[in-house]
Amino acid sequence: MKQFTITKRQIDHVSILDIQGELDAHTAFQLEQELKTLIDSESYHIIVNCSELVYIASAGLGVFMAYIEDIRNLGGDIKLSNMTESVFHVFDLLGFPSLYDILNDESEAIEGFKSL
Repeated sequence: MKQFTITKRQIDHVSILDIQGELDAHTAFQLEQELKTLIDSESYHIIVNCSELVYIASAGLGVFMAYIEDIRNLGGDIKLSNMTESVFHVFDLLGFPSLYDILNDESEAIEGFKSL
């Protein structure tokens, strides 16, 4: 099993979380804590870069579902970028592309926040 890590970066007013490894029931709380921290610091423009995410379970998807509404109500958004085909497939099966901005590239996601 690949260890799950989150690296946080900032570009202008956008917070970027690079997630790596497997996001499952054992690691979902780490993502939850990061999102809570961002909300507490009033950082509502969030990109989750999934280029190094190798696996996502329903618990990981649940974290995104738990926070998207709160963040949108605060005038922000969570955009997802750089997904591998296998990870995108899981999101796609559950109808996530209609709920979330899923972009091929992080730079597109940053552009999407420039208008906000």
